[in-house]
Amino acid sequence: MRRLPLTMACGPYDRMEALWQGEVQPEGIDLRYLPIQSPPEIFARMIKTHSFDVAEMSLAHYCIMRTRGDFPFVAMPIFPSRVFRHGYLFVSKSSGIKEPRDLEGKRVGVQEYRQTAGVWVRGILQHDYGVNLDTIHWVEGGVNEPRAPDHDMDLRPVRPISLELIPSDRTLNDMLEAGEIDAYFGARRPAALDRGKNVVRLFADYREREKDYYRRTKFHPIMHTLVIREDLFKQQPWIPESLFKACQEAKAWGLKQMQFSGAQRSMLPWLFDEIAEMLALMGSDPWPYGLEPNRAILEAFVQYLVDQHFIEAGLPIDELFTPIIGWSE
Repeated sequence: MRRLPLTMACGPYDRMEALWQGEVQPEGIDLRYLPIQSPPEIFARMIKTHSFDVAEMSLAHYCIMRTRGDFPFVAMPIFPSRVFRHGYLFVSKSSGIKEPRDLEGKRVGVQEYRQTAGVWVRGILQHDYGVNLDTIHWVEGGVNEPRAPDHDMDLRPVRPISLELIPSDRTLNDMLEAGEIDAYFGARRPAALDRGKNVVRLFADYREREKDYYRRTKFHPIMHTLVIREDLFKQQPWIPESLFKACQEAKAWGLKQMQFSGAQRSMLPWLFDEIAEMLALMGSDPWPYGLEPNRAILEAFVQYLVDQHFIEAGLPIDELFTPIIGWSE
């Protein structure tokens, strides 16, 4: 029986390595896996030109556009990218910001206001630290490299907010180092954290805060999901289940390779201690796929999108993701 040829674009992640190396083959699918390093490149190519059958996608962009309607992709409950974000809040020493509530009334840089990382940071600031987001003046632009606006990708809230774009020849990193903005947060570390003199993290103890956050909420923040072209899904509704099973198998394969102690797979000197700490905190499946293990975190994220005025009301989680039949969660 001939396999269905599919092209999938996703990052070169350890949890996906078995797919792009061919160690795992999805049932009924001849998979061409494109390991593209830049997530924004994948998102833009999928949205603008429908370049792939399946692609990694910003969780925020997906949830916003799927809720607003007329988005020709549907997500599978597979989450290739997760990042704790307490360590991604940076402040200018000259700003006087010592604690989260000090951000109120300040000028805060963001790479892209609609970026998933930013949605998470704002949600944590509001719900964990009581920060009034409406008092902040947002400044948007490139972090370490200049960034021109991309009107096809730049989603805006449905209600007015205080937001300015920096000139396309300037960077948030330089503005933060110079004290022209008071803080910055997003998916990229500003170069001035390592090379400058005026930039520090808001939370020096960010790792302990992230572990405490996980203990309290069980949230390991989801950044990206996988989407399939909706027309293809309607023609071949079995594809998500086949890919889901393959991604589960690939994730297990990656974890097994990482745990092999004969020789370290990664250039991390204390890799095995890190693995032991991760498993002790997060259990045997530290990177869960599927709706039920992720229902609470997805519902919280959709509520953040409502709170931050991207959508008026959220869709039920079950309407945002393809069903996965034949797998016990």
